[in-house]
Amino acid sequence: MADDKAFLEYIVKALVDNPNDVKIDRTVDEMGVLITMTVNSADMGKIIGRQGNTAKAIRTLLRVIGMKNNARVNLKINEPEGGRIDQPQTEKQTPVEQAPTMSASEASKSVDAALDDLKGI
Repeated sequence: MADDKAFLEYIVKALVDNPNDVKIDRTVDEMGVLITMTVNSADMGKIIGRQGNTAKAIRTLLRVIGMKNNARVNLKINEPEGGRIDQPQTEKQTPVEQAPTMSASEASKSVDAALDDLKGI
């Protein structure tokens, strides 16, 4: 097993609640190494993390390992069946069409006020 695949398997299985459902495939072509990972749908949140920070960190570490081995490593996380749950729009969210608008003169005044505040610092 390649270093990058073994590393990814170790990290991901430590993060998820269903380590037996982790499946990792590694392919090499002229573009580099592509690692494709599938996890249980209940574990997707743990792998992606808030704002995708966990997935970004895992990808960064894989790229470092790839640099050590003179290879470009990319990670693709497969979305499991029924993995994406669309959140219903809540009343607190304002659609873009209903967002308050500001005239150009109001916008320039608020920018000028912000700049004046910064000058005072």
